[in-house]
Amino acid sequence: MRDQRLDKLAKVIVNYSARVKQGDLVRLSGEPIATPLLEALYEQIIQAGAHVYVQCVPDSFAEMFFEHASDEQLQYVNPIAKYAIENIDVSIGLWAETNTKSMTNVDPKRQGIASAARKPISQTFMKRAGCGDLRWTGTLFPTLASAQDAEMSLRDYETFVFNAGHLDKDDPVTEWKKIEERQQLVTDYLNNNRKHIHFKADNGTDLTVTVDGMTWINCAGHENFPDGEVFTGPNLNADDGGVNGYVKYHFPAVHHGREVHDIELWFEKGRVVKAEASKNKDFLIQMLDQDEGARNLGEIAIGTNYNVQQYTKNTLFDEKIGGTFHAAVGAGYPESGNTNESGLHWDMVCDLRQGGTITVDGEVISREGQFVFDGWPGL
Repeated sequence: MRDQRLDKLAKVIVNYSARVKQGDLVRLSGEPIATPLLEALYEQIIQAGAHVYVQCVPDSFAEMFFEHASDEQLQYVNPIAKYAIENIDVSIGLWAETNTKSMTNVDPKRQGIASAARKPISQTFMKRAGCGDLRWTGTLFPTLASAQDAEMSLRDYETFVFNAGHLDKDDPVTEWKKIEERQQLVTDYLNNNRKHIHFKADNGTDLTVTVDGMTWINCAGHENFPDGEVFTGPNLNADDGGVNGYVKYHFPAVHHGREVHDIELWFEKGRVVKAEASKNKDFLIQMLDQDEGARNLGEIAIGTNYNVQQYTKNTLFDEKIGGTFHAAVGAGYPESGNTNESGLHWDMVCDLRQGGTITVDGEVISREGQFVFDGWPGL
């Protein structure tokens, strides 16, 4: 018998997050190990009256691709994949890795070539999602590999994952609607003609982002699940270039299964002009140099999920940690007003819970990871 929490999750994903309706064309994708959740989702999609096609591909295929593909194959843009992104109404994707380190020995240059080649597909995806023409949701199926990364037993990790999505509540959807209301107070404040947001942390981080004319988005379980953040993009057309200063990320940043430790980035006029790391620096540089837009900052965000308080080496959860901020180099989200284009979108997380502050146009709105205003998200 299926874990009943998977059925509960599937109902939330299909009916609340992705808002699947009769007649929709839904792409459902995930690895074979996630079959129990794929089955639960498939059942809910059919019951909603939608049409579904399933992509179930072992994660080992990516490793084989990068080992054997020619340069021509690395740069190939699959017209079927392109057609799918142009025509589906909904995308529901599952992350369920059996080996989170399987890509560690892949040449980063080859990864960069493939990532840059897929830029037309990612651009179409982000543009359609930005205008509401495509609904998408990504979530995680707990595996032993992810549990090991988080330094938990599988049982404990499952509890962590499901509780992060408030699936321990009798009515998770009602809980997420309450979260959306609290986060809306933050977004309404930030969307009220704010010009600059300034982040300072105990490790020397001192970063100023120009958000004048940009739109802050309330993320409450529709695209990512679990969720819990408010985000925008820097105004890269501002006189100061949109992003200036220094950031050192507290947690290792994971991309394509490769961990990069102690990342330090220096920004001038929106672009990374210097980058350092204590581990896998070469990979970091290769990713930043994959195309013209990769060194630009595409997203700036504040984590607001106080049900998530520990680092697990999984960006889906780590970027939501209440009391942190994260920034993504590479592609921006058009709905925020940032139109930076790149094959890269890499989120990196900075902890503000020990002495950090967030200041907006001279007004402190967060100290040591806690908002200062009543009614906003918090512990």
